[in-house]
Amino acid sequence: MSTEQNKQVVLRFNKEFIEKGNTEVLKEIVADDFKNHTAAGNVRNDVTGLIQFIGMIHKGFSDIRIDIYEQLAENDLVTTRKIIHAKHTGEIMGHAATGKAVEMNVIDIVRLRDGKYVDHWGRNDIMQVIQSL
Repeated sequence: MSTEQNKQVVLRFNKEFIEKGNTEVLKEIVADDFKNHTAAGNVRNDVTGLIQFIGMIHKGFSDIRIDIYEQLAENDLVTTRKIIHAKHTGEIMGHAATGKAVEMNVIDIVRLRDGKYVDHWGRNDIMQVIQSL
């Protein structure tokens, strides 16, 4: 696939899975041997872990919107800088709903094979945002 096609897969992952919580899309865009090299804490580093982590985010936050600022692609890698905007409307990691608007900064690097996520590396401030609630 071209770098532009890979960028579209990453965009779809962000909009359909992270933003909307649609786990069905993962069957189409995440490989069976996917590995998240920077999975948080006790979260599994496979597709099950993705579902677990984003499920936790959707339980604690509503009105999730992702703004993608840059996507850089080379060969089979796509790097994305984005901000996740949300409202804290549910319990998350022991923090009762506050109604606060939050912003979570994220940089992801994804390796794709045949239009599917194979590897993920990332840095974000999601845990710091949750701890500040």
